[in-house]
Amino acid sequence: MPVSPIPPGYPRVSPYLVVQDAKRALAWYVEALGAEATMRLPGANDTLMHAEFRIGDSVVMLGEQSPDHDAYGPGHFGGTPVSLVLYVEEVDAAFARATAAGAAAERPPTDQPYGDRMGTLRDPFGHRWHLASHIEDVSTEEVIRRMSPPG
Repeated sequence: MPVSPIPPGYPRVSPYLVVQDAKRALAWYVEALGAEATMRLPGANDTLMHAEFRIGDSVVMLGEQSPDHDAYGPGHFGGTPVSLVLYVEEVDAAFARATAAGAAAERPPTDQPYGDRMGTLRDPFGHRWHLASHIEDVSTEEVIRRMSPPG
């Protein structure tokens, strides 16, 4: 039987996060974001070379920073231009759990004109997450109206 070019159970796109101290990061994602660790590949010097975790139907890959492979975490660049959006059942509770576990709150959850209640935080490894719960179905036209300046 031929092998599927897309592994079973994997989405077409999976983020790959590079961090310093991948073992600690994996434990943090499990604790703070409710992730399920699904793979761990040990590296040299008691590091975690590669790991994978699931949040719902999403797979996130995680690797240890490695200058030999030109793989660096956000701290190397002074921050990250990439954000991850994580939809959760109850955004306020998820946001509180993540900040209690050490995430830095950038913007608390608030209702947005596009129908989500969303808050932004930075995890202890430098990655930015937008935690959201969808609270209202809003048409594109209505989003544009709501976001237009008065007048």
